[in-house]
Amino acid sequence: MASNGPFPANLPVLTGKNFSKWQVQMKALFGFQDLTDIVENGVEVPRDNAPDAQKVGFKELKKRDCKALVILHQCVDDIHFEKIAGATTTKEAWDMLNKAYAGAKKVKKVRLQTMKRQFELLQMEENEGIGDFFGRLQVLTNSMEGCGEKFTDLILIEKVLRSLNLKFDHIVVAIEESKDLKSMSIDELQGSLKAHEQRLQERNNCNTQPVETALQAQQNPKNSGNESSRGKRGRFKNSRGKGNHGSREHSD
Repeated sequence: MASNGPFPANLPVLTGKNFSKWQVQMKALFGFQDLTDIVENGVEVPRDNAPDAQKVGFKELKKRDCKALVILHQCVDDIHFEKIAGATTTKEAWDMLNKAYAGAKKVKKVRLQTMKRQFELLQMEENEGIGDFFGRLQVLTNSMEGCGEKFTDLILIEKVLRSLNLKFDHIVVAIEESKDLKSMSIDELQGSLKAHEQRLQERNNCNTQPVETALQAQQNPKNSGNESSRGKRGRFKNSRGKGNHGSREHSD
């Protein structure tokens, strides 16, 4: 990722419709900058009679807090900036935004229930390829994980094996009998299914070639007829030759 001064380029921006995704990205960004503790816990102001070492430590923490607040200001649009403009610490601004979107958690729950239903009903279509099916599954599970759902490779593997269409029945049985699904990765499963799909396609291509050749022969009967006529004319010529020769001998 290219850098923009001390901060990464292409910072996420809160626009009002992307709070869940933005929150995840911001937590990763604060972690990358080693500022997570400042954002979550804030900075405690030392008492007047505190030791000098504690005051020095507070100055360093305050500096890190200002850095986190600068990042936060750059990662919101103008409307959200006005909401947090009065905050003096990153924790205060961060809590303001989370309270403003507290209702989003309820919406997230409803969305998650809907997507769980979609996950259970997801099936591979008749003419769909392995790559396309895994792509649809990946998009759905990513959205569910964004709403707090957790998936293990075993859950995804079992879902795939019971969702494939009938032409994969043999490979499904082979995988279930010869593999330990608990130690198998979803990427390994996708690779095995993709290889099986390619073998099926190659076999179908080989089986269709003789049929195509026969159809081409049926569609071009003139060629075969001409060859047959030429052969017959050749034989008749020889017969005429023999016949003429024989009649001459007879007249002689």
